[in-house]
Amino acid sequence: MSARAIGTASVSFGLVNIPIKLYSATQSGSNISFNLLHKDCGSRLKQQYVCPKDEVIVPRDQMVKGYEFAKDQYVTFTPDELKALEEESTQSIDITEFVPLEKIDPVFYDKPYYLGPDKGGEKAYRLLARALEETDRAAVAKYAARGKQYLVMIRPLGDKLIMQQLHYADEVQSIDEVPVADGEVKDSELKLAVQLIEQRAHETFSPKEYKDDVKARIQEQIDRKVAGQEISMSPQEEPRAQIIDLMEALKASLGKHSGAKDERKPAKQSEEAPAKKKSRAKSK
Repeated sequence: MSARAIGTASVSFGLVNIPIKLYSATQSGSNISFNLLHKDCGSRLKQQYVCPKDEVIVPRDQMVKGYEFAKDQYVTFTPDELKALEEESTQSIDITEFVPLEKIDPVFYDKPYYLGPDKGGEKAYRLLARALEETDRAAVAKYAARGKQYLVMIRPLGDKLIMQQLHYADEVQSIDEVPVADGEVKDSELKLAVQLIEQRAHETFSPKEYKDDVKARIQEQIDRKVAGQEISMSPQEEPRAQIIDLMEALKASLGKHSGAKDERKPAKQSEEAPAKKKSRAKSK
């Protein structure tokens, strides 16, 4: 079954204009969600807005939007004022620059979309995909839709294109704000840590090998309840003994995974010890 487009737009750079279709890359509907019900009769509850000052339920036609500029102080906006501030939805994805893909930190990644060519855009679509693949670059663009302006990145995946919505800089906190205390790493500890990584290293990432165990467990119990069966609760796992010594933990981890089997192609192990790599780096 072919994917269903959720919208149309056009990618433009220079004088080139590529009509495209947008497709959802993720399935939010696959998540399990619950509704709030009245415990006594089982009816689904409705959300209501209550004014705590007047102690009355406020209907939507009596609501206005306000921005809190100080504690309990607001400036209000009418729907027409907010409408006038919205970005005009041109459905145009305007490329502003091309940058090396590795220079865009994944921390800026937001929602992904698949792009496909619309009628008449097949050749230009493939040309852009191949050019990005050849140069190992991504296109950074602005995209106006639904009254908002989005920062996006277009990157190739084989002969197809993916549009990744990006966070703006002021939406991402700096990692420098994360406190990290000083701690000396011994060469022997680093060597064992590298061995542990190489023991479980692979050249490819296979997402199909990972399943949401919690989701599966919840769905299983939902199915049992729908069928009129009592749910079974598994006993809680006994807490694991805490290993305080770092070297002991590393050695135990290496022994634990030594017999693990994996059909994926393992990564090539480094022939140099970490200490040698470190000394070589300093000599440069």
